[in-house]
Amino acid sequence: MDDEKSRVRRQIIDVATDILERDGVHAVSTRSVAAAAGVRAASLYQLFGDKDGLLTALAVHAFEVYLAEKNTLIRSDDPVEDLRRGWDVHVDFGLRHPAFYLLMFGTDSPARRPPAFDEAHRLLLTFLDHVAAAGRLRVPPAAAAHLFQAAATGITLSLISTPAADRDPQLSTRMRESLVDSLITTTATRPADTPGLASWALALDATLGTAEVDALPLRTTEVALLRDWLARLAR
Repeated sequence: MDDEKSRVRRQIIDVATDILERDGVHAVSTRSVAAAAGVRAASLYQLFGDKDGLLTALAVHAFEVYLAEKNTLIRSDDPVEDLRRGWDVHVDFGLRHPAFYLLMFGTDSPARRPPAFDEAHRLLLTFLDHVAAAGRLRVPPAAAAHLFQAAATGITLSLISTPAADRDPQLSTRMRESLVDSLITTTATRPADTPGLASWALALDATLGTAEVDALPLRTTEVALLRDWLARLAR
């Protein structure tokens, strides 16, 4: 029975995805999806509750597709270039799947944000932690992540709302490079440089954040105190 429910659920999600990407979110209704999937409306309600439940499931599916593409990125020796590629994948996904993207990032209902949103944010933080560990980040990774996420989302939504023929092909690149220039140093800074002290503090903090606490020659309380000092130096 569970296998049959999973099969029907998958069938409904696939059909709803086709309707969403072809005709937009307003075309997705419990009636239209049930009819296209060849299932009783009662079965759809049993699995998803209502239209909002179906849209939530579609948003989760959209994030799964998005994360699958993001996770194919292979880390290189240049964390800043990896960050650039991550940005480009994000924007490209939105332009290839505009209806999905609007459901994922354009909703005005915070309650619809699926759990995978946090995974996407965590993935972005991973990219930025690598930049910080290389001594090239001017601000804490968390602050940079909010800026990058807001900028990438905004530019993608702007491009989606612009007819393809009128889009500036360099708009995304210019926004990306503007953020890179303001938040990231061109080379790893030296501790002797006054502006570089913050970058090195961020780099050490990022390294401590990924280290095994038991392997460090410091007590847990000492590690916490050190990271607090590093946070102050990074301001």
